[in-house]
Amino acid sequence: MTEASAAKPKVIVIMPAYNAAATLSRIVESIPRDVVDEIIVVDDHSSDATVEVARKLDVTLIWHPHNVGYGGNQRTCYLEALQRGADIVVMLHPDGQYEPELIPRMIEPIIAGDADCVLGSRFAEAGAVRSSGMPRYKIIANRGLTTIENWVLKRKFTELHTGYRAYSRELLMTVPFMRNNNGFVFDSELIMQASHFGFRIAEVPAWTTYSGDVSSISFRDSTVYGLKTLGVAGRLLLHRNKIVSCRRFQP
Repeated sequence: MTEASAAKPKVIVIMPAYNAAATLSRIVESIPRDVVDEIIVVDDHSSDATVEVARKLDVTLIWHPHNVGYGGNQRTCYLEALQRGADIVVMLHPDGQYEPELIPRMIEPIIAGDADCVLGSRFAEAGAVRSSGMPRYKIIANRGLTTIENWVLKRKFTELHTGYRAYSRELLMTVPFMRNNNGFVFDSELIMQASHFGFRIAEVPAWTTYSGDVSSISFRDSTVYGLKTLGVAGRLLLHRNKIVSCRRFQP
């Protein structure tokens, strides 16, 4: 954290938005403002009224003139948060899948100096993910991918595919996320980079809700995401063993 903010770190919530008009207001209003200093909404050229809704809220709005994808949206989010002096950046999806009330628990390990990244795990508590309504094929895929990634990273995470994350400023200033993919695999790349660079990663239990308003990628997109995640893991193994160098894992 910066010296000026050592006593009270600046916490910024970033919300990568795409067609989130139906849920954005409710989620923003549920964010605990006693621990959050600023909210940044980045609209990735939505086809609904996301921008119009965001303009009526107490948030900083950035809109893309063209769609750049989920990963590209996150790049804008993190760059803006860093330039605004964030010490801790929390990514919260605006579709209502993750509970904003969990933010204080997400940032606590970073404030305490015990972690550089915190993942809101839907699998940390037994049975929680089943009661959330997550499709069975996603549960199986999530567990399978996490198992393989744990083997590659030599870790024991309960979930590496959550969209609820908190990062320290130091991590985001070090990990070369600007080199990452524009698609959904951006999340997997960032976690593998963080682990490869030796940053401390913690988990806290997170609860999710799958309903009609919650955005969800299709089975086809999920399959592509899974294959790309395995590809990132493979590139990390090749880089670590000095077989083929990869810029994503270079400082």
